[in-house]
Amino acid sequence: MFPDSFTIANKKVGLGQPTYFIADIAANHDGDLERAKDLIYQAADAGADAAKFQHFQAETIVSNKGFLSLGTQLSHQKNWKKSVYEVYKDASVNLDWTKELVETCKKAGIPFFTTPYSLEVVDYIDTFVPAYKIGSGDITWLEMIKKVAKKNKPYLIASGASNFEEVILAVKTGIELNNNLCLMQCNTNYTASIENFKYINLNVIKSYQSIFPGLIIGLSDHTPGATTVLGAVTLGAKMIEKHFTDDNSREGPDHKFSMNPKSWKDMVLRTRELEMSLGNGIKKIEDNEKETSILQRRSLMTTKKIVKGETILDQHIKTVRPCPNDALPPFFKPKLIGRKANRDIDSDSHFFIKDLY
Repeated sequence: MFPDSFTIANKKVGLGQPTYFIADIAANHDGDLERAKDLIYQAADAGADAAKFQHFQAETIVSNKGFLSLGTQLSHQKNWKKSVYEVYKDASVNLDWTKELVETCKKAGIPFFTTPYSLEVVDYIDTFVPAYKIGSGDITWLEMIKKVAKKNKPYLIASGASNFEEVILAVKTGIELNNNLCLMQCNTNYTASIENFKYINLNVIKSYQSIFPGLIIGLSDHTPGATTVLGAVTLGAKMIEKHFTDDNSREGPDHKFSMNPKSWKDMVLRTRELEMSLGNGIKKIEDNEKETSILQRRSLMTTKKIVKGETILDQHIKTVRPCPNDALPPFFKPKLIGRKANRDIDSDSHFFIKDLY
């Protein structure tokens, strides 16, 4: 039902492929095009596979009156020094930047894509992107999911602050039109609190794999460091999205919980080490331990000289290291006891397979 992989630009994502890392620059450009371009280069240098932005205008994503009517700013917005509408207005990506951002990504060697927050932007951005991201807040906006899916490009759906019923409806809506989908587990608390780790619920990844066998699963994450990423990759996540900045102390809605160049590099390095260590699940003596298996395993050896025709008794056998490849391991001891030696064997010498016949 689902493809093993899909391709973003020239890189495959999915089964048997390295984890794909998306640096979400989001609002961390702080309204400055040159800063946005510099963050692209820094993300590429830190090991990101793609740079992602969020295309919206404040009036197409939030209602100033609606948020003011709440009476207070909630969750991570409590610490904002401006109104919700003003913050979104400051964080808006000027559509006129798009061509320059795309060109910068090309120069940096990574693809550009974005989260479009209006139906009109989906059409505008289509000629510039190899893939789309649909944010958690739009998981119930089925019209947007259909619009993106119809573009017939890989797309990601984040699933923060939702339940199974909503996720299943969103996925089914999308895959009826386009099954090149990555479903991303997500928690949409952006407070940068250490407490958030207990809400990440990485085991949802296993649930998604059970509900949608073969679907590519990912993680969109807002916790510090690489802990959740390593857990997600271990469970089978193939795409990772985290916010990216160059300075966590800057003022703005996304800087505090973002990765920086140093932590991003470390995350990628640790993930590559993890990928190497996961293996294929087949238990065997690995190439790098063939010699140590000789050194550390015990074998059956003589406690005295045994002459040909002598009955081998328990007291004639000791179980010690090393165990050369052709020596008898300890589990052959019962078969050896009571046999007549078919050759002379010196004291402190190995028993071999030939001694059993």
